[in-house]
Amino acid sequence: MSNAPRDTHRASARSGHINLEQQRKRAKELLARLTDGSAAAPPSLLSRRSASAPRLADAQWLIARELGFASWPRLKAHVDAVDFAAAHPGFVADDEAGTRHLRCGNDIAHTLQLAGFRGAFHMFADPLCMGPVPEQPEAAFIETRSAFVARTFGLPPDDARGRMRGEYEALARLPDAGRAVLWCEADAYDQLFLIAVLARLERLPAKLELIEIDRVPGVDRFIGIGQLAPAVLAWLWPRRRPIDAPALELARNAWRAYRASSPEAWADIAHGETPALPFLAPALRRQLQELPSLRDGLSLTERLVLQTIDEHDRPAFGQVYAELNEHREPLPFLGDLMFHALVRPLIDAAEPLIVESEAQRDWPRRPLELTTLGRRVLAGERYWIDHASHERWIGGVHIEPRQAHWAIDDALRPVWRGEPR
Repeated sequence: MSNAPRDTHRASARSGHINLEQQRKRAKELLARLTDGSAAAPPSLLSRRSASAPRLADAQWLIARELGFASWPRLKAHVDAVDFAAAHPGFVADDEAGTRHLRCGNDIAHTLQLAGFRGAFHMFADPLCMGPVPEQPEAAFIETRSAFVARTFGLPPDDARGRMRGEYEALARLPDAGRAVLWCEADAYDQLFLIAVLARLERLPAKLELIEIDRVPGVDRFIGIGQLAPAVLAWLWPRRRPIDAPALELARNAWRAYRASSPEAWADIAHGETPALPFLAPALRRQLQELPSLRDGLSLTERLVLQTIDEHDRPAFGQVYAELNEHREPLPFLGDLMFHALVRPLIDAAEPLIVESEAQRDWPRRPLELTTLGRRVLAGERYWIDHASHERWIGGVHIEPRQAHWAIDDALRPVWRGEPR
């Protein structure tokens, strides 16, 4: 809603913690602007207003709608619930010391402590949305993932192996927990973490619960749980739900499909209904778009990067990442180092699509521009896999440069491109 001033609520639009008095002030300021004509009443307001002159209730309704609520009373009820959770620590009375909170990253570890949670926090950081995720025995799989993480993020191999083993050993001990709670978002990073955890559970904890969200009222663009204020985590806590048998079966099937060398079963699940884990199918559909497109050989991430660079004058690496995360990516899932790793093959190829300059700077500050080949691939005149130098994995699907491979069509269905299989 463009008529309401936005600068006074930017903090809440990131953290989800809404200050009601601040919103009342914004409504009064907006009413003044609607009254003197400096702000035009949007059609949605004109269609609901009975009086000819704007009223405070009209401005409050517009503010509430901007923040994602159907009405001002709904906004007030949400703020009251969050404030109550923050003011009454009894809301964590059933979060015992034996509870294990699991998250794919450490972005809420400190915030949980601030909010008064008492259970132990376990981070699982293996980015299963990147690199090889083949069907292998556990020990071999950990070695495969360790080698990928070390190579991709510049870690000493022994350090990467030690961290990876520690993460998977913690998952192996999960059934011994009195309660386990998984905190997840709707993106591919989190949903793949979710099915990986559930699929490997042969024995369940006494209680196994899930907190799963794709948006928070009052947050302009929800990127992740880590951006939320402690009081909002408190508000989320009563919204957890038990993980049931259908969710476990779906997770096992989806995890097996994602690790297969063909994306066909994965695509079938992605295009179906997954009510037991409602965010899984959309996340799997988005992850399918990391396969090469039949049109240009680019993944969706690669195409968005090229488009962003093409539309700006030598943007910095970090600027491209911010533009992607804040505006272009339909289901944000990449951290900054993950983003940098995905873009490197476009720069480091023998026939690059992107030129990186001022290499003496830290990578986020280096300017980027497209090569002639980059422009031609973006226009659909060349096919990227025919020029690429680096192999690529998406789940269990292996893409080798200049070789026959799996791709996706415009309907996000897998197609074998090249020699008959």
